[in-house]
Amino acid sequence: MSKAETATSGDAWVMAGMAIAAASATVASFTGLRGLALDAGWPPHLAWLLPVTLDTYAMTSARVWLAETTRARRARRFARANAIGAILASIAGNAAYHATAVGLITVSWPIVVLVGSVPAAVLGLTAHLHAVRTQNGDEYGTDVGTVRTSAGPRDGTEDRPATRHRPASRRRTRPRSEAELWQAAQDADARYRAEHDGRPITRDALRTTLRIAGPRATEFRRRLADPSTSDPKNADPKEAELTP
Repeated sequence: MSKAETATSGDAWVMAGMAIAAASATVASFTGLRGLALDAGWPPHLAWLLPVTLDTYAMTSARVWLAETTRARRARRFARANAIGAILASIAGNAAYHATAVGLITVSWPIVVLVGSVPAAVLGLTAHLHAVRTQNGDEYGTDVGTVRTSAGPRDGTEDRPATRHRPASRRRTRPRSEAELWQAAQDADARYRAEHDGRPITRDALRTTLRIAGPRATEFRRRLADPSTSDPKNADPKEAELTP
């Protein structure tokens, strides 16, 4: 059996074990919480709603807590707190049912009030969880889109999203004179020859180096190849235009 087949087989056993454990825990928890609801005075045809309410909210909160689509930190923290709280409430409810079943405690008014308040509390928490889940950020920052200071908020105010600044427009450089351009062309040609075994600079290399237009690069290339036309006094004295 290959490693892939062994891994697949192992995963199947793990999934089967998880399914059996989840099913048995659900049935056991359902029985205990339903019995507690009956002891607290719930009608028999509605007692099943207590375990369904608690366990469903625990799973929902855990899903929101662990889901990648939950982007706000506040939503994750709130969901985590509610998932743990719902699980602890389910544990406490089951423990209370078994304790009353063996006569360790009696069902008094605090237990009746707590059990009776579960539906309303879960309803409010569910609405709030839905509200914070749809947010992209909160006062404690987000996973994406905001920047927090290293010290965090000190006065209780909200951290604001990072301000986007438009890049400053490029300053227009002073146009170079013909003499300056010609000197730069000679320097570029000298460097090119030193790096390429004495070969003269190409038109494209000259255009790129000096950031000039193609026709101007062609003219300088011709003047570099013909020393008789290399005197800048014979050139047009107007300033060269830069490419955009």
